[in-house]
Amino acid sequence: QLQAFGGGSVQPGGSLGLSCTASACTVRTYVTGWFRQAPGKEREFVASVTWRDYTTSYADSVKGRFSISRDNAKNAVYLHLNSLKPEDTAVYYCASGPLRYTSGSSQYRLVSSYDYWGQGTLVTVSS
Repeated sequence: QLQAFGGGSVQPGGSLGLSCTASACTVRTYVTGWFRQAPGKEREFVASVTWRDYTTSYADSVKGRFSISRDNAKNAVYLHLNSLKPEDTAVYYCASGPLRYTSGSSQYRLVSSYDYWGQGTLVTVSS
């Protein structure tokens, strides 16, 4: 139900755009999030957006550099990665789950809040 695209290699300071498409039946009452997992580390929250009221949330490590957006017509969610750093290197995953909590809840930073996961896309930041 979810497919993520757009990973690649970029130099520090560069930008990338990731996209995630979802089937329509999972969109309207759901939250979509981006997570990442670096080698040897646990999967961590990056950003999320609710489809009902466009509430967005970001991890402190990416706030001001990454931006999440959605396109209702295309059932797509995008993650714009700017000012990339080597520590942003990871496999990035999009995920979707029902609105179990209020839109701004910190629960949406947890892996367990998401029922559907796309395949990951690798982002490598290196000079």
